[in-house]
Amino acid sequence: MSERPYVLLSCAMSVDGYIDDASPERLRLSSAADFDRVDAVRAGCDAILVGAGTVRADDPQLLIRSPSRREQRVARGLPADLTKVTLTWSGDLDPGARFFTTGTAPKLVYAPSGTAAALAGRLDGHAEVVDTGDPLTPETVLADLAARGVRRLMVEGGGAVHTLFLTAGLVDELQVVVAPFFLGDPAGPRFVRSGVFPQSPAHPMRLAEITRIGDLALLRYLTGAGRA
Repeated sequence: MSERPYVLLSCAMSVDGYIDDASPERLRLSSAADFDRVDAVRAGCDAILVGAGTVRADDPQLLIRSPSRREQRVARGLPADLTKVTLTWSGDLDPGARFFTTGTAPKLVYAPSGTAAALAGRLDGHAEVVDTGDPLTPETVLADLAARGVRRLMVEGGGAVHTLFLTAGLVDELQVVVAPFFLGDPAGPRFVRSGVFPQSPAHPMRLAEITRIGDLALLRYLTGAGRA
């Protein structure tokens, strides 16, 4: 088995690179057709990862919605849902969040040593807390997931997690949906934060696919990262 899973990063953003605005309500950047496409992509993965900030802000379920896709996974000997994964440095996670209360697949929380023990007690019965040592690194997370049999990981945000995996050179494929509008909200979160990215002008990604989804555009890039 590879030392790490294949990592697919999926995101929807405005033309000017925002993944949300600063309002309390979650901004809808995608469409029903694109949500169904994302559901199909999820169904082809083993695990799905979001940051703790996304768990707090969006309260996502991270389930496969289509009954037929769930049935097809079970017929292949797979769980109906993906293993859910989140990363936290602070340990600020609510065991009542839908991340923990929905779906029957395993829930994994990766936390540094200073946070893991107390968090494990609070999430007992809701998730397995994995002590990553100090500091928490994406390499440690991916190695542990590979040891658990995860071959294909979908990363779905937010911007801090995107930046963490991209700057570490650990993303193999990038699927970005561009919505046909601007936000221009300096308080809104962006697709990525500041960082030094290996996907630079000197080492650009390869554009593998452009797909029109109504007025949305799906850009699928291969980074050339390979497997670590």
